Amino acid sequence: MKALLQRVSRASVTVDGDRVGEIGTGLLVLLGLDKGDSRDSADRLLEKLLAYRVFPDAQGRMNQSVVDIQGGVLLVSQFTLSADTRKGLRPSFSTALPPAEAEALYDYTLSRLSALHEAVAAGQFGADMQVELVNDGPVTFLLEVA
Repeated sequence: MKALLQRVSRASVTVDGDRVGEIGTGLLVLLGLDKGDSRDSADRLLEKLLAYRVFPDAQGRMNQSVVDIQGGVLLVSQFTLSADTRKGLRPSFSTALPPAEAEALYDYTLSRLSALHEAVAAGQFGADMQVELVNDGPVTFLLEVA
């Protein structure tokens, strides 16, 4: 399971002209689901994501988590994170979790995230989404759990 975290001052997701999710200061999380990922993987990822220290403290050091700053989390499914790009000029998605399984795991992840953190917004699984963000820093990290 992969999560691309971007520290943002604001982020939103639009589907068919309708804004379906938005946050102010916090994390935009692009979630890639791979074969072999499970609810246990999601639980481990969320534990790490919510505690990951990417926000500055009073001295300007990355020492605070999204929980510490009471920031938002915008969760967006991003199957292209599961692409195998090692060979050729076209990505292979053979390692991605099949759509029905991915949707169920995404829904579980979103449900658990919402139970663990108050300020949560989300994209729409499988939709053509337009994601707007202001990356603060820029600060971007790739978290991976097995």
